[in-house]
Amino acid sequence: MANLKRIKTRINSIISTQKITRAMKMVASAKVKKFENRVKASRPFTYELEKMFYRLLHSVSEIEAKETEFKEPINNFPVLLKERPIKRTGLLVMTSNKGLSGAFNANVVRYTIKTVQEYKEKGIDCELFIVGQKGNNALKRLTDDYDFKITKTYLNFSETPTSSQAMLVAGDMARSYVNGDIDSMEIITTRFRNMMSYSVEKWDILPLDEIDFDYTKEEFSDMEIEPSLSSVLSELVPLFISSIIFQAMLESIASELASRMTAMSAACNNAEEMIQKLTVDYNKARQAMITQEITEIVGGSAAINK
Repeated sequence: MANLKRIKTRINSIISTQKITRAMKMVASAKVKKFENRVKASRPFTYELEKMFYRLLHSVSEIEAKETEFKEPINNFPVLLKERPIKRTGLLVMTSNKGLSGAFNANVVRYTIKTVQEYKEKGIDCELFIVGQKGNNALKRLTDDYDFKITKTYLNFSETPTSSQAMLVAGDMARSYVNGDIDSMEIITTRFRNMMSYSVEKWDILPLDEIDFDYTKEEFSDMEIEPSLSSVLSELVPLFISSIIFQAMLESIASELASRMTAMSAACNNAEEMIQKLTVDYNKARQAMITQEITEIVGGSAAINK
């Protein structure tokens, strides 16, 4: 009887868990489609903005600032665009605030540690800017083991990223860059592929890489800039940096939701298999108990008849 009760309790527990995983799967399924559309819609804008920015820089012979003061460090384009030796890099790590998303956060953390180790071998230190509670919790425990610094964390961002959030992160990283605390800005994020897959990638922001867009000779011709190159760059550089960060946020959330949907789907299937197996065990145990009771009744009746 005790064995039957234990099996029944376990079945009920798994059924309750399955209800939760099924609900989470449905929520993730509904959200991931929306973010998939947002990701695909924002990619062309980000690409064209980068293309225009590189084209502008290629069209001017020299960048000089007429103004000596800027509203914010992120507007200080002469310092942000100036090449310098890289001794310390700033890594923006995109993770989630919630768990139960499969290996999503673990993959990002693993890639981050790998990147830190690679830079250490080159003699470059790393400062981390972490988006997401899960990444912060995991990487905080590894700071001493892998010798890196967590400079800033962003743990209260909403599930739906906004341009103001991206600008906040961009401003913090630009401040560190202008102050000389870091010499490069990079992002470790996931690129959303489809509902079933994503890939962890490292995106370079600053210093600027070589131009890798397909241009025609006409597109490299000089551009007429109004009112001045300085005023245009002071507005375009913040937009360039924040748009890449915003795109990384969208890609990361879409990948997280896709990973959670897949993980919860697998959890629902596993729960169903366990319920079926435990139901068979329950029926076998119940049948054995009934058989034992019938045997005892028959044995008792035979003893009385004697």
